[in-house]
Amino acid sequence: MIKVLHVVHRFSIGGLENGMVNLINGLPEDHYQHVIVTMKGHCSEFIQRIHTQNVTFYDLDKQDGHDFSVFGKLNRILKQEKPDVLHTRNTASLEMQLVGWWRRIPLRIHGEHGWDVNDMHGSNVRYQRLRRLMSRFTHQYVALSKEAKDYLRDVIGIASSRINHICNGVDDRKFMPKQTASEQIVFGCVGRLEEVKNHIYLLQGFAHLIQSLSAQPQDSAAESDRVKLHIVGDGSQRNKLEAYIQENKLEQYVWLAGDRADVPDLMKAFDVFVLPSLAEGISNTILEAMASGLPVIATNVGGNPELVDENVTGYLVGVDTPEDLSDRMRELVVSPSLVNKMGQAARARVEEKFSLTAMVGAYDDLYRSKQA
Repeated sequence: MIKVLHVVHRFSIGGLENGMVNLINGLPEDHYQHVIVTMKGHCSEFIQRIHTQNVTFYDLDKQDGHDFSVFGKLNRILKQEKPDVLHTRNTASLEMQLVGWWRRIPLRIHGEHGWDVNDMHGSNVRYQRLRRLMSRFTHQYVALSKEAKDYLRDVIGIASSRINHICNGVDDRKFMPKQTASEQIVFGCVGRLEEVKNHIYLLQGFAHLIQSLSAQPQDSAAESDRVKLHIVGDGSQRNKLEAYIQENKLEQYVWLAGDRADVPDLMKAFDVFVLPSLAEGISNTILEAMASGLPVIATNVGGNPELVDENVTGYLVGVDTPEDLSDRMRELVVSPSLVNKMGQAARARVEEKFSLTAMVGAYDDLYRSKQA
């Protein structure tokens, strides 16, 4: 039996956390025990997505700012649980590697899942120094994207032999293409309503799309009545997005759905998926959209180019070019056959390269390596 202790900032709706759920559900329950330690709590509804009975939760209840008490709290948890593996994720929990070293945990792993909102491209010198310092206490790294792998090797100075490039996988049985076509053309987005997800840019591009369709001759202008935008998720930017929708008279076109647990069903209501993020690792939602047979329009950042095959499964756009985003969206509005073609190619790409089985197998191999 292998006991893995995972440390994360908070266990609630998000791509990183969703990847953890898929991993825990996928690893053999009779061979693994999991301990999830949060810096700032968890969402009780979200943890219901874990279907196994081999998970224990602890909360360090970290206070804002420098709260050194979390080191002592984690030390006591590690002493009690005696895990075989300590797995931290992103900079919010990176310093916990020091406690794992102190307690001599046999295998210490750190995962880089994507940039922090205040360190969008890994350029923060303080965080770079922290990563170099903590590398002395960390055995192995997981880089979800090629960008993260190159960054760890070339900027932080981690040896390639210590970096494992493990992409997220998607359950292509849970996320399936819809069987019937709809009369509407629904653009969909799933993600936290936070600044890094750049939803205001999506609204700007969509507003431009509606304007361009409405300006066409009467027969073409009717297309605008069929176009909708569904944004799934919640967060600090909601009021800002609601204000933009009202100011630009988009109420009849845009639905802010809030946090939802029925994402697979919602994906089946979409025709095209759009991810406007300023930064990404390997996006779970892009993979879920591709598995759902949707073409993807995504910003050309982070791991998105590894997922979206330009002009085959979708399009890549800049992070601040709403007119370009609008043009790409319009291409798909006026060409249903292109939507179908790209959607089928997206589904095939997921089945070939991004299976959940491959992801779980890679982590299983890593956890079993137990380097001293």
